[in-house]
Amino acid sequence: MKITGYRELFTQHEWHRPVGDVNGVSVGTRTDVHVLILTTDEGYEGISVGPSSRSDLARVFPAIEGEDPRGVTALYDRMLSYVFKSGHTGSVFASIGAIDDALWDLKAKMAGEPLWRMLGGRTRFVPGYASGLEFGLADDEVHALYEQFAAAGFAQAKLKGGRNADDDIRRLRLVRDVLTTNSAQPAMMFDANESWHRSQAVRHIQRIEAEIDLTWIEEPVRRWDAHGLAEVRRSVRTGVATGENLTGLEQYRPLFDADAVDVVQFNSGWGTTNALRVAVAAHAHDLPVSPIGFTSIIAHAASTMPNHLTTEVQDLGQPIGVHIDQEIADGGIVLGNSPGAGITLDEALIEKLPVGQGWATPAGPHVRPERAGLRMVPGEPGAPDITWLGA
Repeated sequence: MKITGYRELFTQHEWHRPVGDVNGVSVGTRTDVHVLILTTDEGYEGISVGPSSRSDLARVFPAIEGEDPRGVTALYDRMLSYVFKSGHTGSVFASIGAIDDALWDLKAKMAGEPLWRMLGGRTRFVPGYASGLEFGLADDEVHALYEQFAAAGFAQAKLKGGRNADDDIRRLRLVRDVLTTNSAQPAMMFDANESWHRSQAVRHIQRIEAEIDLTWIEEPVRRWDAHGLAEVRRSVRTGVATGENLTGLEQYRPLFDADAVDVVQFNSGWGTTNALRVAVAAHAHDLPVSPIGFTSIIAHAASTMPNHLTTEVQDLGQPIGVHIDQEIADGGIVLGNSPGAGITLDEALIEKLPVGQGWATPAGPHVRPERAGLRMVPGEPGAPDITWLGA
C-alpha cells in the first residue's frame, strides 16, 4: 500500500458566541476548520480535523508520498527531518500534526478498530473540563454557557482572563457556583494566555487565590520562560500548567530542568505522535498531562496515557458537515467504536459553505497585543481598547 495524495476541505465551527481570550476575540461566531484527507492506492483514506497550512502541507507531503502509511511514527520523524534546515515550528508543525493524525486514522481503519483501541486504550471515557473561550462574553452569557456544560456533567472549568483581577474573581465565582450542581468543590482553572510578566503574574494570582481555590494557572508568562514559570510556581499555591504552544518535544526539556511545571500540556492540533511522546516524557518526571485545543482525534491518544489528567472541551457541538463518533457526556468525552477516529464527512455540505471570517480581527486573538505584559493598570494609554477585551 502506498500514499498517493491528499485533498483539503475548509469547513467552519459554529460556536453560537464570539470566542477568544485576553489577547483578542473572534469576529462573529464561526471559525474556520481545516479537514485533511490522505489517499492511498488501495482506496483507504485517512482524515484529520484541525489546524494546518496549505503551503506547508505542500512542502511536507513529499516526505511521505509513495510511502506505506502503516509506518506512522517513522513517517512522523521523516517529516521532521524533511524540514530540518528551516525548522518545524509554527504552521509547519501543525501541518505535520494534521498529516500524522490522518495517518493514525488510516492505520486504525485498516486494522478495523477504533483508534483508542488500536493505541492500547482500556476505556472509551476520557475525563474533561469545560473551557468556553468566553472572554468576550458578558457575565449573564458566561452563566448561560457554563450551565450548558454543567448539564453535560462537567465539574471542572477553565476561564480566560488576566486584565482585571476583580473581574476575574467575580467570573470564577460565577462559574464555580454553576458547577456546584455536579460537585461541592468544582475544579477551577485560569488561563492568562502569556499576558503577564513574572511579577504581574504573582501579584494577580495571589489576589485570585485569596478568594478562589485554583487548580492551576495556565501560561502565566511566555511559553519559553522556564525560569519565570519556575519563579511563579514557587510564589503561588496553585499548580502551573503550560505547553500548548510548544512545537517540538525538545522544547519541554528546559521546563523539566527548571522544575517549572505541574501540569504538562500539549496542543491537540500538533498530532497524535507528538502527544504520545510528550506524555511519556512527562510520565518520566511523574507529571500529569492535559491536552489543549479543539481537535477530536487527540482524545483517542489520551485514553492510553497513564498520566492523563483531563482534556479541554471547548464546545459541545461539532464542525459543520463533520460527524465524529464521540459524545460529550458525564463530564468528558465518550469515544465511539467506529474504525479509525470515527470521522465522517458531508463533503457536499462543506463545499457549499461561504468563506468564513475565521479569527479575523486586527488585534488577535492570534496576534499578541502591543502592550502585553507592560500595562500598569487597565485602560493605560497606549493599550488596546479594553472595552472589547472585556476588562
